[in-house]
Amino acid sequence: MAAAPVWSVDPRTGKQREQVAVEATAQEVDTAVRAAHDVRGALADRTVRAAFLRTAADRLQAAKDQLVEAADAETALGPVRLTGELARTCYQLRAFADIVDEGAFLDVVINHPDDTATPPIPDLRRYKVPLGVVAVYSASNFPFAFSVAGGDTASALGAGCPVVVKAHPDHPALSELVAAVLRRAAAEHGIPEGVIGLVHGFEAGIELIKHPLVTAAGFTGSIRGGRALFDAAAARPVPIPFHGELGSLNPVVITEAAAAERAEAIGTGLAGSMTLGVGQFCVKPGLVLVPSGAAGDGLVKSLTDAVSDTDAGVLLDHRMRDNFIAGVAERAELADVESPVTPGAGGEHTVSAGFLTVAAEKLTSEGAYDLLLEECFGPVTVVARYDDDAQAQAVLSRLPGNLTATVHLSAEEAAGEGRGAEILAELTPLAGRVLVNGWPTGVAVAAAQHHGGPYPATTSTSTSVGGTAIERWMRPVAYQGAPEALLPKELRDDNPLGLPRRFNGRLER
Repeated sequence: MAAAPVWSVDPRTGKQREQVAVEATAQEVDTAVRAAHDVRGALADRTVRAAFLRTAADRLQAAKDQLVEAADAETALGPVRLTGELARTCYQLRAFADIVDEGAFLDVVINHPDDTATPPIPDLRRYKVPLGVVAVYSASNFPFAFSVAGGDTASALGAGCPVVVKAHPDHPALSELVAAVLRRAAAEHGIPEGVIGLVHGFEAGIELIKHPLVTAAGFTGSIRGGRALFDAAAARPVPIPFHGELGSLNPVVITEAAAAERAEAIGTGLAGSMTLGVGQFCVKPGLVLVPSGAAGDGLVKSLTDAVSDTDAGVLLDHRMRDNFIAGVAERAELADVESPVTPGAGGEHTVSAGFLTVAAEKLTSEGAYDLLLEECFGPVTVVARYDDDAQAQAVLSRLPGNLTATVHLSAEEAAGEGRGAEILAELTPLAGRVLVNGWPTGVAVAAAQHHGGPYPATTSTSTSVGGTAIERWMRPVAYQGAPEALLPKELRDDNPLGLPRRFNGRLER
């Protein structure tokens, strides 16, 4: 039976635009993985792969007009947003090139023999080596930054791992274009094109995670899809690490003092955050704890005014649109749930932003209202009105893991007066990034960034954004008693590569 065609679809109309490829067969997945496996040696030289990453960034930037046009045709995210995302992607590639050049990610540690220690220490030398072929599953909502040339790919290549990408069906034509740019950049440095594999199709994704030469995987998507792949990775004869980002509610706590101090600003800021990108950000605030009373009322009014002024928008595909409309309707049908601004269908192909309100008491125990504690992808949030701190704490205690958790404090609370520190302590177990007086949308690419969190936010304790994302694709190995002449250059006493390292307990830079 012939493989199914892969179409580029216009989300503004729901119509097919062009056939891009066909879904990959098991044999084609095998060919892509083996090609990637065969070129591992081409990435062994750190200088070569750092140069490759920088060239990839340059070539992507040079192709900006073509890539942004293709991305907008398939995602409807708009040229402004997509141009910024492409710039972020290029910056990310260059940032990993800098990390590769510096070499600290190799985590070199050398211990000379010490017979006086208990027990005696032999000659030990430890560093990290690349795992091998990495499978990358593209995200729908970031066609550049979490797709073919995104953070998983950039960090894996930086670690010295070839990549096979499972393209997202929402932007297959763009995926092909970006893969071609990366392969041309690789060729400029003598790296075979197999270093970047690309496959299409649901079954291809399953075959990819099962392939015996795939050593790790990175995923950004839904809980359902991510959990299925995570289970498949664990069920292999040789299980592999699966670094999945699955879903997040991203709770926000507004203290009564903060609401009294700046209700209008907080309401406006919340509206901007929850509707950014038509609510299609993984860190969109989905549950907001707002105090009862006049201060909270002012905040809700500000939110109402700001959201009412938000234009309807197009979601990434019609399946997501249908799920959003159905999800909002199911939540709104719950008793005592109100819709100050009703979210839902904004037109034949668009959705309108809105929010729901409910008494926080409804969320403090298990029941039908648990639905409000689940992520609803799109421009909607739930405002839960709490009567006292104990009620807010009770709601927080029922939440699963999240990528982010946010608190808005008054000036006095931020200066150390009141419960500010206690609230931070309550939020810390819930998320990988805790924000104070800010909004979670916007994930900076920085050395200290952590984009991850307790399950189901992610399936591991690592980050998919920031410099330490490279650690996902490496494993430590120690040599004991190996003669100097046989050691990798990274582990020799004279440090010919000039690497940062810990040498006999002393940090050397």
